[in-house]
Amino acid sequence: MSTRVVIVGAGFAGIACARHLAADKDISVTLIDRNDYHQFQPLLYQVATSMLSPRDIIYPNRKIAAEYTDFTFKRGDVVAIDPVAKTATTDTGESYEGDYLVLAAGSQPNFFGTPGAEHAFPLYSLDDANDLSTRIIQAFEEADRSEARLEDGAIHFVIVGGGPTGVEVAGALAEMINTTMTHEFPALAPKAKVTLVDHGHALLTMFADKGHDYAARVLQKDDVELLFGTGVTEIGPGHVTLSDGSTIRTRCVIWGGGLKASGIAATSGMPQGKGGRIDVNSDFTVTDFPGVLVIGDIANIPAKEGSWHPQLGSVALQSGGAGARTIQALIKGETPKHFSYLDKGTMAMIGRGAAVAQVAGVELHGKLAFTAWLGVHAALMTGGSNRVEAFRSWAIDFFGKERAPEALDRSGSPRMQWDDDVAEPATAGAGG
Repeated sequence: MSTRVVIVGAGFAGIACARHLAADKDISVTLIDRNDYHQFQPLLYQVATSMLSPRDIIYPNRKIAAEYTDFTFKRGDVVAIDPVAKTATTDTGESYEGDYLVLAAGSQPNFFGTPGAEHAFPLYSLDDANDLSTRIIQAFEEADRSEARLEDGAIHFVIVGGGPTGVEVAGALAEMINTTMTHEFPALAPKAKVTLVDHGHALLTMFADKGHDYAARVLQKDDVELLFGTGVTEIGPGHVTLSDGSTIRTRCVIWGGGLKASGIAATSGMPQGKGGRIDVNSDFTVTDFPGVLVIGDIANIPAKEGSWHPQLGSVALQSGGAGARTIQALIKGETPKHFSYLDKGTMAMIGRGAAVAQVAGVELHGKLAFTAWLGVHAALMTGGSNRVEAFRSWAIDFFGKERAPEALDRSGSPRMQWDDDVAEPATAGAGG
């Protein structure tokens, strides 16, 4: 009789774990996710800025499952798990039980209790990317109908966070304004503004000083305003309030300020640590919960000297395969191996041919880093057709003289509301 493994979450970790286990003829795999597709999160910002189509970064989960004999995909939003019974229950009442339960439910944006966070645009799912894309295009359409909306911050975009997400969004949005929108809205594009706010004093703090400076130069060259040493204390429908007491009129606050564990971690009954993530052993097992493994972004995965591995796609992918090997070892009565992460580098793309990469202790900038970024991200992608289409879009964007965006059609979207911001903050000097 096959060993039954239930996996919650079809991100990098969940898919990698499911594929590895499903290749074992003695293991039956059930994978559960709220979406019927696997999404490639590192490229969500390119969907949000109309560089890629949503279809370029998703792959059907059932198509993945169909590649194997005993691999079943179930679409459902898991709202409860029982780590003792090793069951997962969805919001519609279905319950799935396994001999092993693997939690790979990922992360969610961390707003750190900021008031009005519901007005911000996070970027952690395909729905988030589509919502942001719609808002950007709506903003230009509304300003095109009435330039009076410029004073309401229609096309002033504020990005919170100077990490990889914030920097990549800022670069892509500035490029979209300076290329696509220059053709679509030639009178408005020069009046659009992108402001990046960060409470620290440098961008991409995981890199060396040269990387910080390089990223800042690239963004500033594209007219991105950088506000360092500044936090966000409140977000409204039409403004953002900064820690120095000033405000910026805006209808689009993009949140890149951090991540925390998905909500199910708090109700799992398992020990939580940094970021609300579940503390795991070096083989992804959880102390006092035999038969349960936690992998990917929802786990605090031990690294060297009491630290944890970062929430990166490559870490999640490798943890999926390693978690699967732990299960196989346990089934055989063997001692699982400790997780050993192969660091392929830390990277961030800033714009056309501009990137920063830390590979094997060497920091790369510019086109060489951009090439490394392409290679690593393509290796993470699921599905051959996705790689081909993504590389085609990247090639056109990188080598072509004109950017080739997706059609900027959001005609079915409702009009933006302009009377919902009851506060009338004085625009900060940075707000223009």
